[in-house]
Order: sequence, then structure tokens, then C-alpha cells
Amino acid sequence: MSHDPPVIEEIGESEDDGGHVETIEVRKYTVDKRLDKYLCGRFPRMSRTNLQRLIKDGDVTVNGMPTKPSYEPTQGDVIQIVMPPPVQLDIVPEDIPISVLYEDDHVIAINKQTGIICHPAGAGQTGTLVNGLAHYAANLSAGSEPFRPGIIHRLDKNTTGVMLVAKTDEAHWRIAAQFEKRTVHKMYFGIVEGEVQRDGDIIDKPLASHPLVKDRFMVGGKATHAQITKNAVTRYEVQARFAGFTTVHMFPKTGRTHQLRVHMSSIGHPMLGDTLYSGHFVSEKDISGAGSEEPLIRFQSLHARRIRFMHPTENRPVTIEAPLPPQLEMIVELLRKHRTR
Repeated sequence: MSHDPPVIEEIGESEDDGGHVETIEVRKYTVDKRLDKYLCGRFPRMSRTNLQRLIKDGDVTVNGMPTKPSYEPTQGDVIQIVMPPPVQLDIVPEDIPISVLYEDDHVIAINKQTGIICHPAGAGQTGTLVNGLAHYAANLSAGSEPFRPGIIHRLDKNTTGVMLVAKTDEAHWRIAAQFEKRTVHKMYFGIVEGEVQRDGDIIDKPLASHPLVKDRFMVGGKATHAQITKNAVTRYEVQARFAGFTTVHMFPKTGRTHQLRVHMSSIGHPMLGDTLYSGHFVSEKDISGAGSEEPLIRFQSLHARRIRFMHPTENRPVTIEAPLPPQLEMIVELLRKHRTR
């Protein structure tokens, strides 16, 4: 049995129900690779989720027969895929401020502001980061889903910090592959409530959707209302302790939605301002004993501080850092002045 990299031959295309049929023949054995992952490598513009849907709907056949995403292609297999017609995107360019930290011909690194979602949910939606990028950049990658040109990974609406955007399809799939292999290194800064006792630790707790509250997540387990759980791992390090608060650096090993927020709350230290996960708003008076009673922030004090990845075409490490937003800087200064132990 050969363990050489698989070699495939494009046999041809034909029209079918408004789309076209891609036909490929596996010339050599593919080592331990599922069909959905195998096709991801062949069609980087398509997400694995969409490819799995095509397979389950019977739009992907192997040797003329429908199959499963878990099937492992072997030498001599003929794979045919009825490609869906291209989605007509309607991204409205908008002059939304974009804070660029780094840019070249392949990738843009931005310092995302708070209060903005990454991409539209459908045609015609405006006010998103993608709308601003469409105005700023002449070229963006096709993206892995409709209405997400350039978006490789996302940050929550109110999470600030460094975020990568692809200009080309090649850059997109190469960096996306690094995320999938977990070779992209991310560091987040956060202000949590209470004084974290350990200097550092690893939180290894699976997450699941909350059974009652939409868009909320929780630590999952075997008895979690039959919810689907996904493994989630976060390493954290204490940066500084103050009376009643702690600043921490967090290093997510996995990238689950709301992972850092849920994990820190699960150990009794929710993010300052994160009312969804038991956090509270604080004012200048709350911290110093004097001054305004207006909340300093009305969102979670979480910031994507640093990201390290391999450049998609130059094969060199790239490290990008994003300065803290003014609101978090102000809170840190107040803590240093009034809450230092």
C-alpha cells in the first residue's frame, strides 16, 4: 500500500440542473482522510459544513453511488460532485472606520472595534465589518460562506482586538488550515471579577448550547439536557491582581463560541461587564469611591491582544499585536491607582 501523497486527475465537467459536475479520479490511496476533509483540500472556497451537506443530500457520489462524509477515498475511486450554483452576494460597501494593524497583498490584520458584528446574516444587511472591508479593500477572498468575503475567523460583537482578513482565496485556505490544525497562537487580555488565586491553570471543560437561553453557552456534561457538547480547552495566566479584580492573559487551545467567557465564569471569575455570564457593570465610583456612577463599559472586558501565524505565501512567522481600547485602558489605570494591593 502506497503512502505517497494522493495524486488526482481532473476528468471533466458537465452541466447538471443549473450547476456543473466536477469529476475527479483518485489515482493513489489517500491515507486516513475522510471524504469531506479530502474535498476541502480540493475545493478551498467551500466550507466543510457545506461539503458535508452536499454529501448527505446525495450530490456527491463515489463510483456512481451516494456515500457518507466519513468514507475514505481509495485508489481508482471516481468522485462526482454536483456543484451548487454560485450565491449572488449583495455586500453593500460602507465607509465604516477600519483600524489596520498590518497589510500586504495577501492578508489584512485589523484591530476590531466593539459593537460591530463581523458579517451580514443575509443580503442587504449593513453596518457590519464586511461592509466596511468591502469599502476599504479592492480585493477580498470569496470566503467560506455566503456574505463572509475575507472572513477567516470571527470575534464576538463586543470583543475587540486583532482579527485576520484574507485578500486572496489562497491566503484564506492556507490560514484557515492553520486554524484547523491549531497552529495559530492567540493571546487574549481580560479583566475578571474577583482575585484569581492560581498564577495560571488549564480549564478543560466541554461547552454546549444553553437549553433555554438563545445564543448562550454553558459548561456541558453527560447530563446536559441531551445537548451536543464540544471539547474546549483554555490556558490562562494571571497578569496582575487588584482588590476585587484580576487582569489575565488567556490562550485558547480550541476556538468555541464564547469559550473564554464561559470558562472564566465557570471558575468563579466572570469577565467584568459580561452580564450574559454573571459579570457586572462597574463605574468610576465603584472602583475609586468617587466620580461618575455611569458604567465604564457595557460589554465584556475581553480583547484579542496578539496573534501569531505563518504567512500564507512567504512561509515566515508573523506576530500582530493590538493595543487595548481606551475603555479598558481607563479601567486598568483606575485599578492601578485605587485597587493595587
